Amino acid sequence: MMQRLPRWVEWGGFLLAMNAGFVNAVGVLGFRHQAVSHLTGISTFFSIEIMRGDSLQMMHLLCVMIFFVLGAIISGVVIGHEALRLGRQYHLALWIEAGLLTLSVLLLNHGWLSGQWLASAACGLQNAMTSTFSGAVVRTTHVSGLFTDIGIALGLRIRGQAVDKRRLTLYLILIGGFVTGGVLGACSFMRWQFNALWWPVCHIIGLSVLYFSLRHRA
Repeated sequence: MMQRLPRWVEWGGFLLAMNAGFVNAVGVLGFRHQAVSHLTGISTFFSIEIMRGDSLQMMHLLCVMIFFVLGAIISGVVIGHEALRLGRQYHLALWIEAGLLTLSVLLLNHGWLSGQWLASAACGLQNAMTSTFSGAVVRTTHVSGLFTDIGIALGLRIRGQAVDKRRLTLYLILIGGFVTGGVLGACSFMRWQFNALWWPVCHIIGLSVLYFSLRHRA
């Protein structure tokens, strides 16, 4: 069972999930309805393009998937652990994520599809850097697993078994953050197109500075 959940995990999870929801909404609206914060949809599109025989689109989608993994690799190198813990080098990972998103905006505004690859890498990095906390899976760039875990918990409750309410609270916070970010991302894209991604760039930089200050106070 999860013990007392620190507020920094709740707030940090919400803000990171909001960031991913924002980026993903821009991706869905700007990349032919292709998500970038997770690879489920991209993998399906890749399978469809294999059937169609569109080699250029196949290579593009393959690069999106590869760059997501590369982002996760960067997280592993920088942070060095999959468990979430105050004191690790998350501020460096956040700066790298901001850099990837910055390059993504610049490339996309010049019509380069490689901007989508870098947006995917940024999401892969973020998803990997907050993997677990106190035994709970903490994913901030997609919500399928969160909904699944909530469903399992409710099923156990119906059977009369105890459920971890703190863990459910965390999952609901993450889902709320992702949905909030999606709304903001959609509204921003309608107004500024790919320049809307400057908002998550600033957001991530702000989180990095905030975490750095908290890390040195602890």
